[in-house]
Amino acid sequence: MSYYFAIVGTQDNPLFEYEFGTSKQGGDGQSRFNEQIRHLNQFILHSSLDIVEEVQWAQGQIFLRCGLHHTLKDGNHLLRRIHVLMRRDTVDRYLKIVDKFFNNYVSCFVTAGNVKFLLLHQPSAPSSTASSRSSTAIGANPTSPATEEAIKNFFQEVYENWVKTILSPFYRVNMEVKSPVFRSRVAAAGRKYL
Repeated sequence: MSYYFAIVGTQDNPLFEYEFGTSKQGGDGQSRFNEQIRHLNQFILHSSLDIVEEVQWAQGQIFLRCGLHHTLKDGNHLLRRIHVLMRRDTVDRYLKIVDKFFNNYVSCFVTAGNVKFLLLHQPSAPSSTASSRSSTAIGANPTSPATEEAIKNFFQEVYENWVKTILSPFYRVNMEVKSPVFRSRVAAAGRKYL
């Protein structure tokens, strides 16, 4: 399965992009998007933003409900509090598959600050020699519960790293993330779960 991950800011501006392939079931981690339509990946994700907002409002998403209005003096206590709140709210923030464009599926996760994590995934083409066991693999069926769980876990790990990144005093809201550390952590989460 091939993946294209993007983080979209509150003003619908791209903050981060990363393209990778599956590392599970003998995958090499390289994306297999068709070269002739690879340029459509950004278009597909950004065209799904309207659907994401419709789903978001239909579910009654309320942002910044964490209750962190006051400043805590102990930075570690603040990180622990945010971590607990992230775990509690993660299920509500994962919107699952919100759009489908031909054989491409778009999954979404919305942060407390209304930043959207979008994952475009294209299932691997089934081979004629594939066994029935491989059809239950993550890459074979993008709507299976195993795939949904893997994507949710990927989003959770990226969200934890996202919070650590935006807590930096050098980060401004809606600023593009160029950190090689963040990129490597997203890549590690992709290898781990997808």
